Amino acid sequence: MVVIREKILISACLLGQPVRYNGKAKTLHHALLDQWQTEGRVVSVCPELKGGFSVPRLPAEIGAAQTGEAVLAGDAKVVALDGEDVTALFIKGAQIALDVAKANHCRFALLIDGSPSCGSAFIYDGSFGNQKHVGNGVTAALLRQNGIEVFADHQIELLQKRLLS
Repeated sequence: MVVIREKILISACLLGQPVRYNGKAKTLHHALLDQWQTEGRVVSVCPELKGGFSVPRLPAEIGAAQTGEAVLAGDAKVVALDGEDVTALFIKGAQIALDVAKANHCRFALLIDGSPSCGSAFIYDGSFGNQKHVGNGVTAALLRQNGIEVFADHQIELLQKRLLS
């Protein structure tokens, strides 16, 4: 009997890849993640790199305390610290991440929270003052709009429960 193990889309920075805006990783050390990697279930993606950003890069936030859904609807922008509108790159990266998820039949994603791409429980408000609010980043919003369940890095056990249900 062949056991098919469902693949999971996971933020590259959680896997130890130094792809964040500051050139660092945000490695998630967890036995479940180690297990999924051993089982070949992990599909790594960094939407910001896929969208065309380099490492390092200026931090960016979704402006005016808006969310990824508003960005996708054309009602909000993602802006870099220097004021540059980088919305198009975030949307492009989100679409590529969705394409990767679909190509690998991922129904679940584990993404780094707080990111204007991957945040799924909270994101920053666009003031660059370290102020958080509830909301999705652009990639998390697009994945959810397409039926992929998104979990923040601190929800890994909840994701495991969904995988087993």
